[in-house]
Amino acid sequence: MTSKPRVGLFVTCLVDLMRPSVGFAAVKLLEEAGCEVIVPETQTCCGQPAWNSGADKDAAALARAVIDAFEGFDYVVAPSGSCGGMIKVHYTEALRDDPAYLPRAKALAAKTHELISFLVNVRGMKKVSAHCEARTCYHTSCSSLREMKVKDEPRQLLNSVKGLTLAAMKEPEVCCGFGGLFSVKYPEISERMADDKIADIRSTGAELLVGPDLGCLLHLAGRMERQGRPVKVRHIAEVLAGMDDPALGEP
Repeated sequence: MTSKPRVGLFVTCLVDLMRPSVGFAAVKLLEEAGCEVIVPETQTCCGQPAWNSGADKDAAALARAVIDAFEGFDYVVAPSGSCGGMIKVHYTEALRDDPAYLPRAKALAAKTHELISFLVNVRGMKKVSAHCEARTCYHTSCSSLREMKVKDEPRQLLNSVKGLTLAAMKEPEVCCGFGGLFSVKYPEISERMADDKIADIRSTGAELLVGPDLGCLLHLAGRMERQGRPVKVRHIAEVLAGMDDPALGEP
């Protein structure tokens, strides 16, 4: 009998603190794909905020902690292209002067995946059993697309959701303006970018926005709520797993 692959789920800070249902949805999808899912209790931040702000030593320390916690698994999976990209792309940069951890960082990068691409490309998932009656559009986050190379896989699985109609934005690959610390350092530019993205979303007639990165989704949901004309917003894992939790911004 073939043993199940052991997947270390990198939950992410935002999911843990702001939207735990995304983590539960990820576990459900991974188990449906035949994986044994473990959430290491010692996991912590991926280190991206420190890395993006130039705190290289702090980022390297966090990278070492993540490597220690996750290198024993067959795969590392994150419901976030942003955190996944930090592990896969930037750990080797943060640890380039550490001869003990650099090869371990490279080994971890090789088995780190964004959730949806892992389900489709590694586990061969072609459809889900979820149901969602909604006209929906999908926001392609920058990190998922550019660092984790995830593009068509989310739409493939969303098209299998019963009752869901997938509408295309004119510019689905344009940044929403969040960019982590970018939205803090340059709030006026960030808001303008969010407004442009929201206008594109509204042009599709969609009643539901889904995406792979909680940071982007919280950014857009908050901006739409402040405008007083919210579109429902959910993480793609919640939709694919058939979770019925309230959308972002709902009580």
